[in-house]
This record gives sequence, structure tokens and C-alpha cells, in this order.
Amino acid sequence: MEKRMQHLVFNNLSCAIHYWYRKGTEDKWVLFFHGAGVDHEMFQEQYKIFDDTYNIIAWDNRGHGLSKLESNTQFRFKDMISDCKKIYEIYNINKAVLIGQSIGGNLVQEIAYNYSEMVEKLVLIDCTKNTGKLTFAEKCLLKSSRFLFNCYSWKTLIKQSANACANKVEVRKYIEECFKRMDKETFIDILMDSTACLHYDPQYKFKQPVLLLCGTDERTGNIKKVAEQWAKSDSSCTLHFINNAGHNSNQDNPEMVNALIRDFLDI
Repeated sequence: MEKRMQHLVFNNLSCAIHYWYRKGTEDKWVLFFHGAGVDHEMFQEQYKIFDDTYNIIAWDNRGHGLSKLESNTQFRFKDMISDCKKIYEIYNINKAVLIGQSIGGNLVQEIAYNYSEMVEKLVLIDCTKNTGKLTFAEKCLLKSSRFLFNCYSWKTLIKQSANACANKVEVRKYIEECFKRMDKETFIDILMDSTACLHYDPQYKFKQPVLLLCGTDERTGNIKKVAEQWAKSDSSCTLHFINNAGHNSNQDNPEMVNALIRDFLDI
């Protein structure tokens, strides 16, 4: 499937965004948004779900992969929303299925929150709830995170992040290789500014069907802790735990994830 995707570039907000596009035969769109530190290749197995009728777009989001930030340009989470809107403009997309993992899932939530008319369905893989309430301890941890990250060497931070994100050795190796193409300062900036998507709103409910996926061995943040209550509090959400999978559950157990996405999208 990847061989059939065309590598393209567009410019937005001082960044050349590299993306991969496979043209479909019908007006059906699926957009993929990957997690922090990795790139579009994390969804290699998920591209296989969709037949030739679907238009598929996946990117290396700004500051990741080939989408390098210009010198002295800092990562801003909100800029990814602008990048996404640019894709909609380029292809005159009306609505799309949005699939996001980790901060890609947080991005998908923000698009649905602010521009619900752009979203057909959402698949959220191992991400926290943007509109959830943080505990006092979680707020304190966020505030101290930059200091804590800076206490680690880049090599150690890469190794520990990879170990925390995946069960499979090959997935950990992929994560490490992606991280090595970044620098420590950019990675920390990405993690810290991505907290801008967290805004407590107890009344908010999704207006579209949502598939929530969480690895049974998820160990990052409060993702696994909030998953069940999230699904219970919003009738639009359907939650499934992915067996034998960590934070990158779509890579640790692609067979189960793909089956659930197929069922959710009725394909």
C-alpha cells in the first residue's frame, strides 16, 4: 500500500510539511496523524485496511520525520491544526475519517472540538482526553516535566521512551530510529507544547462516532486510567483494550486494531 502513495510537500507557517497521498475512486477520505517523535510509517499496517475507493493522506507532522522546523522556529501544537486545515483546502475535503495516535489523537480531538463539521468519524489510539480534568498530582507532574526530561541524557530518554511505548522489539527499534532523527530540545518542546490541547470541559460530548483504543500494557501518562470513564461519560465513544500492546498499540497488535477499525467503519 505504501508504494502506491505519492510523496508530496506543502508549505504552511514556515514549515515544509511532507505527506503521502493515495488517490481514491470515491469521495471518501481518511487522514492519519502519528504520535510524538515518530512519523507516518507507524501506520503502515493500517493503510492496508482501506481499498482503492478511499483517499488516504498521512503526514510527518511539523518537527517530525522529513517535516523539519526552520532554524529558531519552535514547535506549536496549534500550528498542526492549521496544517490539517491546509490539507482540507488543497483537496477540497468536506469530511474525513480522522485516525490519530498519542498526540495525533489529541490533534484529532481538537479538530473535532473546534471544527466538528470537518469530521465524519474519529479513531483515537492511546491518547488522553483533551477535555478531561487533571488531578493535582497530574498538574504538578506536567509543570515539572521539562525539568525532569532535561535531567536525562538524550540517549537515555530515547531508550526509556521506546521501552515505555511498545512491547515488540521491532517497534521499539523503529521508535528509537525516529527519535534519533530529532534533537532533544525539539522533542521536549513537542511534548510540552502539546499540553496546550488539555482544556477541561465537563459538558463536551463528541458529535461523531468515536472508536477509543488503548493497549492493555499502556504505561504513559493517565491514558489507561481515564479510558473507561471517558467511554462511560460519552455515548458517542466505544472503547476497546488492545491485547498484548503498549502505547503504540496499532503497531504492537495491528491485527486486532485493524479488525476493530474495519468493524467501526463498516468496511
